Amino acid sequence: MTFSQPAALVIGAGDATGGAVARRFAREGLTACVVRRTADKLEPLVAAIDGAGGRARAFGLDARDEEQVVAMVDTIERDVGPIEAYVFNIGANVPSSILDETARKYFKIWEMACLAGFLTAREVAKRMVVRGRGTMLFTGATASLRGSANFAAFAGAKHALRALAQSIGRELGPKGIHVGHVIVDGAIDTEFIRTRFPERYAAKDHDGIVDPEHIADTYWFLHRQPRDAWTFELDLRPWIERW
Repeated sequence: MTFSQPAALVIGAGDATGGAVARRFAREGLTACVVRRTADKLEPLVAAIDGAGGRARAFGLDARDEEQVVAMVDTIERDVGPIEAYVFNIGANVPSSILDETARKYFKIWEMACLAGFLTAREVAKRMVVRGRGTMLFTGATASLRGSANFAAFAGAKHALRALAQSIGRELGPKGIHVGHVIVDGAIDTEFIRTRFPERYAAKDHDGIVDPEHIADTYWFLHRQPRDAWTFELDLRPWIERW
């Protein structure tokens, strides 16, 4: 399949936020290039986008693998279209007491939530800088700002991802690339919340957890901002969330 329209690359296009972002950008006319570890899990998302009149292409990828990342971005730029929007949305939230945390899991969480962001952002940035335009958005969390008990690994990785986004934004903003970091400070309507925190999920009936579709609307808003009024960091939370 060869497309010619601009592409939106969503790294971590799961069943909630990433999928909603992909659908939103596809609805606006971009080809959604959606990425998960296993491409087969993307079939329902691709079918939904195609069924709604959009275009999508699925990529199975280990975003921690440099060679795979380079090859994927090359393929998109050659066979799909120029990457106009990039969204890094890989989640790696595995709570653990510092007394029980292992070096292996700590490192893996950092790889998924930060190293993968560096590798994918670097390759996309190389193309965007040549064209002098593009949007790069990183999904942050409460842990991007503070490390709560039992979240040492996740908070460390999210702090690092925020610093990465800041550095990229300060370097590439003057080159025409809009870089943004979105802090989602609250529970998102996901399978993880439904199964692990059913009492929290019950707040959905009162708009007490974040709707992925509304996150996607915010990402599209950031992508469309005029460059005389760019936002770097924006926080989203339900009205009942303490902060």
